[in-house]
Amino acid sequence: MQHKGTITLETNRLLLRRFVYKDMYSIYNNWANDIDVVKYVTWNIHETIEDTKRVLDKWVSSYDRDNYYRWAICLKENTNNVIGSISINKEDINIKMVNFGYAISKTYWGMGIATEILSRIIRFFFDEVGVNRIEGYHHINNIASARVMIKCGLKKEGIIRDGALYRDGIYDIVLYSILRKDYIFL
Repeated sequence: MQHKGTITLETNRLLLRRFVYKDMYSIYNNWANDIDVVKYVTWNIHETIEDTKRVLDKWVSSYDRDNYYRWAICLKENTNNVIGSISINKEDINIKMVNFGYAISKTYWGMGIATEILSRIIRFFFDEVGVNRIEGYHHINNIASARVMIKCGLKKEGIIRDGALYRDGIYDIVLYSILRKDYIFL
């Protein structure tokens, strides 16, 4: 793999960029403290702006690593308002695999934002980084994420029983992936 780090990426409607400290209030207000958004993620809701600041400190200080990928999702018409995040949570250099996760403000659900972003990330990792496998999983009850992954060409591999710890317990997760050979024929 030829790591590039978190470089700026664009889609028709969106800009994906690095997080900066001035994003703290957007993160907190738009998704990190929204119980509906964090229902299906493995991190805890941000109870205070200090929770967001601690997380943001960690994100920003990690950008010097070329294998660190965490993007702020912004509409092009207002790049100061971060509406979500997409990141690589795990990699395996031996099989050239990355595993992604994302969260988007409830205000923007149902608009195709997640599909647009994931499609762009898939293209970036296959065309520019040289991965062979991209995978993601979702909480067994998160049907919206399943639809996003299917629209982006990922194939369901199966259910991992008791596969992830969420805020309110351990749940089954559904694993999806797309391989380079699948992507070439899309």
